[in-house]
Amino acid sequence: MKLLIGDKNYSSWSMRPWLLFKHFGIPFEEVLIHLYVPGTKPAILAQAPTGPGKVPCLISEDRSATWDSLAIAETLAERFPQHALWPRDPMARSHARSVSAEMHSGFGDLRSNMWMNIRASFPGKNATPGALADIARIEAIWCNCLDTYGGPFLFGEFSIADAMYAPVVMRFKTWRPVLSEASAAYMDRVTALPAVKAWIDDALRETHTIPYQDVCP
Repeated sequence: MKLLIGDKNYSSWSMRPWLLFKHFGIPFEEVLIHLYVPGTKPAILAQAPTGPGKVPCLISEDRSATWDSLAIAETLAERFPQHALWPRDPMARSHARSVSAEMHSGFGDLRSNMWMNIRASFPGKNATPGALADIARIEAIWCNCLDTYGGPFLFGEFSIADAMYAPVVMRFKTWRPVLSEASAAYMDRVTALPAVKAWIDDALRETHTIPYQDVCP
């Protein structure tokens, strides 16, 4: 399988499935395509002509394409049931799917005002009312999950839900909003994961720069 991704410094959507591959030890070939250059979309379409020309995109062995981070995560969960990408317990799994979908479709103010840029540092900036409301909701989700399932990750062990929120951890590390001790501790645990550390290290080595905004499929 091939996973087409964008620049690791910026592409929050690419980070999510990449972490799942790495954390669960699923073999894949990484294809990094620089974003916001004239050849970005043609390079993606050359490998996934049936898709929208955006990253991330998973190319399976039969050359079929799956795009969108959550769709890729669901595909991996189906193909590799030996790994608990979703929680095994049905009620926990339903909960994990719900908070993952909420992350996938929501938090527009946070995305617009506190984009992912791992190499940057903007402490205290862009704390708009909308972004702060999104942060409060994210903290409520984290707190509820950690209290309900006992940690160390949202549903006990690392899962798709944590991968969906890992780019939020990156945003918070860059923008430094005021957070609870529980949120800060959860962020430290996510950042310490070998797969997350590997993504960050790669992002810090990149030299390509793009416009300020995050990249959304």
